[in-house]
Amino acid sequence: MLKIKLHWQILIAIVLATSLGLVLDKDASIFSVSVAEIFQFIGTLFLNALKMIIVPLILASIICGMASLGTGDNLGRLGGKTLVFYMASSLFSILVGLLFVNLIEPGIIDGQPAGDRLNLSSAEQVSSQLERVEGRGTGDIAGVFLRMVPTNIVKAAADGQMLGLIFFGLLFGYYMMRIEGEHKESLINMWRAVQDTMMLITLFVMRFAPLGVFGLVAHTVLHTGFDAFQPLLIFFFTVLAALAFHVLVNLTLVLRFVAKVNPLDHYKAMAPAMLTAFSTASSSGTLPVTMECVEKRAGVSNSTSSFVLPLGATVNMDGTALYECVAAMFIAQAYGLDLSFTTQFTIVLVALLTSIGVAGIPAASLVAITVILGTIGLPLEGIGMLLVTDRVLDMLRTAVNVFSDSCCAVLVAKTEGEEGVLERVPSS
Repeated sequence: MLKIKLHWQILIAIVLATSLGLVLDKDASIFSVSVAEIFQFIGTLFLNALKMIIVPLILASIICGMASLGTGDNLGRLGGKTLVFYMASSLFSILVGLLFVNLIEPGIIDGQPAGDRLNLSSAEQVSSQLERVEGRGTGDIAGVFLRMVPTNIVKAAADGQMLGLIFFGLLFGYYMMRIEGEHKESLINMWRAVQDTMMLITLFVMRFAPLGVFGLVAHTVLHTGFDAFQPLLIFFFTVLAALAFHVLVNLTLVLRFVAKVNPLDHYKAMAPAMLTAFSTASSSGTLPVTMECVEKRAGVSNSTSSFVLPLGATVNMDGTALYECVAAMFIAQAYGLDLSFTTQFTIVLVALLTSIGVAGIPAASLVAITVILGTIGLPLEGIGMLLVTDRVLDMLRTAVNVFSDSCCAVLVAKTEGEEGVLERVPSS
């Protein structure tokens, strides 16, 4: 089983869990222990492992992400253009996701919240937690920014106030690059070592994802049958429609009217990279192909692509940020919450910030969604259901991430006055 690729293991786990959930009686037991409790234990153990890695992983990733920006020339004209595009494109992708999830409302089925179908805890069981989420008004926006500057960063991390932790990580990474001498290199090496270690721990936890998915899906199907799959299918197509809109409308308009190039030529030039991104679901793994397409097929210089694209693989994740927003809103809708402007603003802000730090790591979206739900005060139990559709959506959003990076490279090259960009695109 371990020789099979992880996504196939997860798919097999989903099929087995669905089959067992339909066949077994929800009151069945093994050695006087309820089967439902066994499934719930397995799923909860996996979710706890995900929670365990959040704080060190987020902090190390964001600090290293800021360190990758460098100092001096890298933050000059070229860096400024790149960062403005990446922040703007990520923000627009999140807003598109927010628009689609509010219009389609995948967490509402036949006018009722889908929480029962997804076997989420009842509103009564988590009433105090949900009241804190739903009770926020527009006037609480100031509180969002106050939470960004906690009085005690250790206590904030322990209490799950991730907004403060993210802000601290951004500040630490920025000023770490501005100290002189050997301490700077020591800090960089230390945080990169922490990040590498946390990535290995994340990979270790994700090796148990098939078991976690099995427990979560089996527990849900045992109680709800196939009812859980209708909201998940609608959620899948909501994300798909939002990703398509961002690529075919937002980024196409940028190429046509800002970069002033033919969008169809750029689609042709980037086809190999997007197919590679779709098949591997890894922006970092696709980077060599992306650079080759941008340089040899789109005509962007190496000096531009070698700065813009590696940075984009670290901090620019349009598809991931969009997915995080839709997933958080989907879970909130499933609980029957009418989210205020403040809470939706918080989701947009945290999705934007987490897309900077956790973009290049395995299972980035799961960690980021956990951060968002914790920040706005929602239970984390809905995350397990997202794994049912996560593999295909991961492939799709990775292709969007890579395409957005390439659009930035073309835009920066055109504004830098480079000649021959997208003038001779190979036919294949």
